[in-house]
Amino acid sequence: MRPWQVRSWCVAKVGADFIWRMEEVLDTYAKPYDASFPVICFDEKFYQLLEHLADPLPPAPGVPARVDYEYKRCGTVNLFVAFEPLTGQRTITVTEQRGNAEFTAQMQSLHLRYPEAQKIRLVLDNLSTHSPAALYQHLPPEEARQLVRRFEWVYTPKHASWLNMAELEWAVLQRQCLGQLLGTKEKLVCEIRAWEQERNARSVKVNWQVNASRAREKLGRRYPFRS
Repeated sequence: MRPWQVRSWCVAKVGADFIWRMEEVLDTYAKPYDASFPVICFDEKFYQLLEHLADPLPPAPGVPARVDYEYKRCGTVNLFVAFEPLTGQRTITVTEQRGNAEFTAQMQSLHLRYPEAQKIRLVLDNLSTHSPAALYQHLPPEEARQLVRRFEWVYTPKHASWLNMAELEWAVLQRQCLGQLLGTKEKLVCEIRAWEQERNARSVKVNWQVNASRAREKLGRRYPFRS
């Protein structure tokens, strides 16, 4: 993993706010595994449902499979991922919509998934719905406050979602599972569930190599204060 191979426009925005948020994320990743304080990388993305207009022709001896390039759009859905890099477990949820209500439901699900945890360290980006405020919109204040306190909210810097290890899961999911046309939510869920179960059974983790010290070495000239 070489997160320093990023677009120049991202690096150009490095400043004090970027630095402290980046180091907060890296310090979170550097902590040893502790079941009382699990680290969860959380993210979401939309998915376009597509369907073949003509059924693909399967391969035959000496003849490759033939697929027509035309397709039909069948709407969009939203994918949520909650990835625990130190245990190699991930959960992907498909929802019809993406909003504060769906985000709140995801936080409730995480709360129930880790009943013994004292606090869940949640790494996420700055999307407007990724906020404790969303919980207050859809829960009574006492319940919202209790749920907010279950998490340690760790935000990546703006324009630096590549610091979220959930992005690595998206890349693998796209390459291994979503590189085909899936026209219904049911087909999508079926494919994702099989992929998820296989990776969870193998406990596929991330060998993250970057810490705050290396960040200062690589981005030293970008730090506002230099001795």
